[in-house]
Amino acid sequence: MAQAMQTKDLCAFYSRQQILRSVSMSVPEHQVTAVIGPSGCGKSTFIRCLNRMHETVTGGRMTGNVYLGETDLYALDPVLVRQAIGMVFQRPNPFPTLSIFDNVASGLRLGGLRKRTELAERVEQSLRMAALWDEVKDRLPTPATRLSGGQQQRLCIARALAIEPQILLMDEPASALDPTSTLRIEELIETLKLRFTIVLVTHNLQQAARVADSTAFFLEGELIEHAKTTDLFTTPVDKRTEDYITGRFG
Repeated sequence: MAQAMQTKDLCAFYSRQQILRSVSMSVPEHQVTAVIGPSGCGKSTFIRCLNRMHETVTGGRMTGNVYLGETDLYALDPVLVRQAIGMVFQRPNPFPTLSIFDNVASGLRLGGLRKRTELAERVEQSLRMAALWDEVKDRLPTPATRLSGGQQQRLCIARALAIEPQILLMDEPASALDPTSTLRIEELIETLKLRFTIVLVTHNLQQAARVADSTAFFLEGELIEHAKTTDLFTTPVDKRTEDYITGRFG
């Protein structure tokens, strides 16, 4: 199976504190790869290294390699990296002063797209992919902050999809949502993997079991095990994985 991304001996630091320790891992194309582990194990730092956001934090640095296909990610312009690798955060973060339409169009405009008809087409396409179009098509000029929490998160997904990334990183995208909105996000993930490669950080083991094709277990900055999700949850190789998924710690 083709690999969308790969890390080799990836280490990450905040000043003198080491967060990730020699993580070597592949991310298959057009699959959902879940990243699980207890709080503080390095999950969020790992995916922030995948689109070069880690280096924007004061004291943040990394060693090792991250590849997008065959290309070394850290040899590319960070702007190009973030066009190829979109990100959705834990809490919905629509631009509060912008309308629904302008939230989705913002990245397109930064990329130089100015023609109104083309913008409208891309915005509609992105909102449809995020399963939000039918709910907002009659109020595109209204502030994004008037949407519900679940709608705001799907708007942020639409905003990320608008620039047509190859990969979508999702850092606990449903942790701040109610069960109904969480279900909508999970259904959306299942649909989106047909077009995009998805890396999903989640603290919810049941969610990983429901939506992920493969799952990676992190502990104290190390990648302990990465396997097909059904295998990792039923026949883990490492006892630490078994202890975590059976609730003995974490």
